[in-house]
Amino acid sequence: MEFYDVLRARRSIRAYKDTPLPEGALERILEAGRGAPSWCNRQCWRFVVVRDPAVKKMLGEVVSNPDAACYEKAPAAIAVCADPSDSAVSGGKEYYLVDCAIAMEHMVLAAANEGLATCWVGAFAEYPIRNVLKLPGEIKIVALTPLGYADEEPAPMPRKPLTEIVHEDTWRKGG
Repeated sequence: MEFYDVLRARRSIRAYKDTPLPEGALERILEAGRGAPSWCNRQCWRFVVVRDPAVKKMLGEVVSNPDAACYEKAPAAIAVCADPSDSAVSGGKEYYLVDCAIAMEHMVLAAANEGLATCWVGAFAEYPIRNVLKLPGEIKIVALTPLGYADEEPAPMPRKPLTEIVHEDTWRKGG
C-alpha cells in the first residue's frame, strides 16, 4: 500500500475475526515499533505481545475499551510499555510517553499496511492490566491494542479542516 493510502485506511476497529495473523506480520509490526525515534535514542519502550487465549480473556475483562470480545477474538494484542528510567523529563514533558506513542503509531500504521486492524487504547485502569501482564514495578503501561483482521468496516471519522487547525508564522486570533 502507498503511505498516504495507509494513513487513510487506518481505523479504530472494535470487532475482530479470529483469523490467524499472516506469517511474519507480527514481527514486521514489532520491527516498525522498534524503529521509531526516541529521546536520545534510549528506546525506553517494551512490547508485551499477548497471544495466549487465557491471558487475552483476562485482558479483555479488565479493559473496557474496546469490549472484552475484541481481546478474545483478535489473534493477538500488543501492550506498549516503558521503562521511564530509559527516558527523561524535559520541559515538564515525560518523554517515555512521547517515545511510546511514536512507537505505537509506527506499529498501528504497519498493521494497516499489512491489512490488519488495531484500536489504540490509552484510557484504562493501569493496575488491573499490570497484574494481568505481570509487569515489574518500574515498568509503566502506556497503550495497548488488539491486533487482527477487522470484522467491521467503520466509515472514516470526520476531521477538522486544515484552515481550522493550521496557523502560519504566528498564532492567529480566534484560532
